[in-house]
Amino acid sequence: MKRRTPFLAVLILILAGCALWQREPLRVSVAGIEPLPGQGLEARFAVQLRIQNPNDKALSFDGISLDLDLAGKSFASGVSDQSGSVPRFGEIVVAVPVTVPALALVRQAIGLARGERLSKIDYEVRGRLGGAVFETLGDIPLPAGLLEPTR
Repeated sequence: MKRRTPFLAVLILILAGCALWQREPLRVSVAGIEPLPGQGLEARFAVQLRIQNPNDKALSFDGISLDLDLAGKSFASGVSDQSGSVPRFGEIVVAVPVTVPALALVRQAIGLARGERLSKIDYEVRGRLGGAVFETLGDIPLPAGLLEPTR
């Protein structure tokens, strides 16, 4: 029995240490989308992400990746080798270039043409900022009459 006591003590200390190292997840939202020059059949955009750090320690990063889904379908992806830091209890805005394959554009256009009247399109953004993983949901409002049925 005496041999188990040190093992249990070490296990408890490790678990307690892990609990102290836990961080709240980053809060990420899409702050804007701007067109970039494309090539061939691809469209390119700069997705601006507002990243908030609700933790008491700054988060340094060296690289960003993201995937953007629209209306539940894969739409764009991108990476950036940017580096920086999100301050403790602070926020930054970073721009990540993404590529939209022509097939994704066609698929979204056909899906919207078949759909009902929409006032917004739901999106999901998943990605990594350095070692931290993030995911966010939202919607993009559409101008009135943009997707009115044709007669």
